[in-house]
Amino acid sequence: MCGCLILLVAAVSPRFALFLVWLFDRTRVDAAFDSFWIPVLGFLFLPWTTLGWVVASAPRGGVSGFGWFLVVFAFGVDVTTYSNSHRIRSASRTA
Repeated sequence: MCGCLILLVAAVSPRFALFLVWLFDRTRVDAAFDSFWIPVLGFLFLPWTTLGWVVASAPRGGVSGFGWFLVVFAFGVDVTTYSNSHRIRSASRTA
């Protein structure tokens, strides 16, 4: 599947982009994770990190080099998303 299309879909919804990667290129997701539960939990709680791990992992070598930067950046986006949603909820309660 075209990486540009996944990038555009991920900008709107990382979970939907992860679902599309799993739907059209299941071997990539299977190669990135050893078990079934890790990507499911990642899909629910850390979608950007899970998508970054799938994109950055090589079929045999795992994540290395620039891939680690991508995974850490995606984790930062997940943390920022959760902290911003918490801050917005707190601000709406006090207003």
